[in-house]
Amino acid sequence: MTPSTTLRKRVLSGMRSTGKLHLGNYVGALANWVRMQDEYECFFCVVDWHALTTDYADTSQVKQNSVEVALDWLAAGLDPERSVMFIQSHVPEHAELHLLLSMITPLGWLERVPTYKEQRENIKDKDLGTYGFLGYPVLQAADILMYKADVVPVGEDQVAHIELTREIARRFNSFYGKSGDVFPEPKVLLTPAPKLPGTDGRKMSKSYGNTIMLTDPEPVVRQKLKTMVTDPARVRRSDPGNPDVCPVGDLHKIFSDSATMEKVNVGCRSAGIGCIECKSWVADALVQLLSPMQERRKKFEENPRLAWDILEAGTKRARKAASETMNDVRDAMGMSLTYEAPVVKNAQ
Repeated sequence: MTPSTTLRKRVLSGMRSTGKLHLGNYVGALANWVRMQDEYECFFCVVDWHALTTDYADTSQVKQNSVEVALDWLAAGLDPERSVMFIQSHVPEHAELHLLLSMITPLGWLERVPTYKEQRENIKDKDLGTYGFLGYPVLQAADILMYKADVVPVGEDQVAHIELTREIARRFNSFYGKSGDVFPEPKVLLTPAPKLPGTDGRKMSKSYGNTIMLTDPEPVVRQKLKTMVTDPARVRRSDPGNPDVCPVGDLHKIFSDSATMEKVNVGCRSAGIGCIECKSWVADALVQLLSPMQERRKKFEENPRLAWDILEAGTKRARKAASETMNDVRDAMGMSLTYEAPVVKNAQ
């Protein structure tokens, strides 16, 4: 199989099946994915096995969470006619390639992945001393190499993972690529994500309980923003503020138009506006963004089977590509599913 079946470069990316998405997911990845659909041959995967690396103790919501992710993808503008959307665990070839790659991946490579130690230190309420957690970068490498992706869109924090994928591809090719490389080395496609604070000023995250969800109705969006922290130096209404150090100002920079930004900059720095008014303007921008998404989502929410059918149709397309890759892998490793008896020469 060639790296891409079209003249366009192939891209692979995924999201864990953690349920409904929030604005951080949209700004950090989903909005970029929607823009990529016309430029790249896109494979987007709900990585439910990855969700198990930290949430293995309770799998009761994994399937429904996968559907919720797909609903938000469709609502945001991913188009099954232009992208392959599928569920990771429904393509069992991912598990086979993960197993084979795990055989050649040195333990030290996994232990030096920056996010491994970082998450072990920060996630204290779960036992992360499992092979699945240590080895998830190998599973991630299998996801990417399965589709011979040319590029992988990531933020700065994921660059080390893509470099590990490149090293694994290089090692595999050096062992088994006798008649040419089996895997291309995927390139990083940096997708800089603007700083998106949650309502408490920290990075927006479900674990912090500070999110604005893509499904939040207008009253909820406005109520959440009313409680959002602002410039700590602006104690009184008459105090001038600084939008550059204010979490609400950060939201304006991402979602508001230039005219609103001008009003925010002038009004905040001169104390001409109060924080409540400033928050109402960013709420207007968010409602304008989210309302069309929520309307599109309703069509699928009324019959979620439609979303499931889209994922299953995408899975069939993904399995076709995955099957071709695994044929290449097995052939290269001398483990193909067919057997040809060795030719025995007649004794002279």
